[in-house]
Amino acid sequence: MPSIPTLLHTNEIGQHILTSSPIITSYSPSNVSMKIITTSPCNSPMSSLEETKVTWRLTDAVCFDVDSTVCEDEAIDELAKFCGKEKEIAQITKNAMSGKMDFRAALRTRLNIIKPTYQQVQSYIEAFPPKLTPGVRELVSALHQRGIPVYLVSGGFHSIICDVARQLNIPLENIYANRLKFYFDGEYAGFDEDAPVSRTAGKAEVVKKLKEDYGYMNLVTIGDGATDLHTCPPADAFIGFGGNQVRDEVKKHAKWFVMDFKELVDELKLPPLSGKTK
Repeated sequence: MPSIPTLLHTNEIGQHILTSSPIITSYSPSNVSMKIITTSPCNSPMSSLEETKVTWRLTDAVCFDVDSTVCEDEAIDELAKFCGKEKEIAQITKNAMSGKMDFRAALRTRLNIIKPTYQQVQSYIEAFPPKLTPGVRELVSALHQRGIPVYLVSGGFHSIICDVARQLNIPLENIYANRLKFYFDGEYAGFDEDAPVSRTAGKAEVVKKLKEDYGYMNLVTIGDGATDLHTCPPADAFIGFGGNQVRDEVKKHAKWFVMDFKELVDELKLPPLSGKTK
């Protein structure tokens, strides 16, 4: 039997859990002066590419997916490869990202196969720094220059994404990701199933909470997967990204689908339409 977990984090029912990174629950406010458009592309079944582009030019907050969007690869697949379990989980990841399998069930199944120890996760982080997607530094920098807050909302792992955030000058409190649990002896003990992003619709929950807390009126989500597509609504617009992986469902249903972040940087340089109110 594994040993009793050590006291690094106490959950709601009093269990002591060693987590791979500290628990952060705060949101980062925005000082952006917001402009508003007439209709959210996510709420209009007849919305056009142009409406999505207008929302993007007026954005007051942006939520990025991480795996296969901000980063070139899927961290859980790379971790599986590192632990010698790549073949067993590749198809499960594909099914989860295409929406063919419940995300939490897919996450639980893959982690139960990999069973990464605390030491393996730390060794992986040290050996394999994040591979940022070309153009993402420039895009995040352009958003920061405009005073627009950027969030990383991912079904991946907080401990791995921290380094991504540091490289992009994104506050660690703006990360919403899953947290691994480990027993006192470092053996795998599961993941925090209370985290919204462990659920299929969890990213949408995070977006809704951000809008409620900070009053964002033009929040845009960007990602490659089905869970990203389904953030809109409550997001005011969604932009599909296919620079690393093209998911058929996302490409089919996204009002705006891009293959290169440069397209988004260039669009930000255009003047927003004036005189629009919601």
